[in-house]
Amino acid sequence: MRRAGVFCLALAALALAGCESAREQLGLEKQAPDEFRVVSRAPLTVPPEFALRPPRPGAPRPQVGTPTDQARRTVFRLGDQQPSVQEIMPDDGRSLGERAILLEAGANQVQPDIRQVVDRETQQVNEESQDFLEDLIFWRDSLPSGDIVDAESEARRLREASAIGEPVTGAGTPTIERRQRGIFEGIF
Repeated sequence: MRRAGVFCLALAALALAGCESAREQLGLEKQAPDEFRVVSRAPLTVPPEFALRPPRPGAPRPQVGTPTDQARRTVFRLGDQQPSVQEIMPDDGRSLGERAILLEAGANQVQPDIRQVVDRETQQVNEESQDFLEDLIFWRDSLPSGDIVDAESEARRLREASAIGEPVTGAGTPTIERRQRGIFEGIF
């Protein structure tokens, strides 16, 4: 009987753990603040005129305004006294919207010789990487040491030695002197 009660209690706890309202009541679910209801407040500053009256408790702040006013100023840029697009960028066949986008991107402040600057900087980088690449591929400083064997004269010498009946390893045979290998040379 006691086991059945414990089993029923565990089963009820498991069923309630899956229920969302029970999870909220037990504090098992994280409650993040609503990002649309969070409003930033202006920083506290000393007013330039010290004869002002102190604010009433609970009164709205005059320098902040309502969230609707803040949104309107942000979206429509009210209060910004900027020259119009037509004044800054001349009409060059583009629409007013295209010119406004170019103006926001800073197209009116472009260096006239930017292509030459980019080419010069790219050439310097390419030369440095080319030197590194050549050092990496051609890691030997010079040609291998020793005499270069002439194939025609060596073939003639071998034919003459075999025609006479002498061993081919006689006088005038080139010898290969192997250099000593480095520790890691055979690995790579």
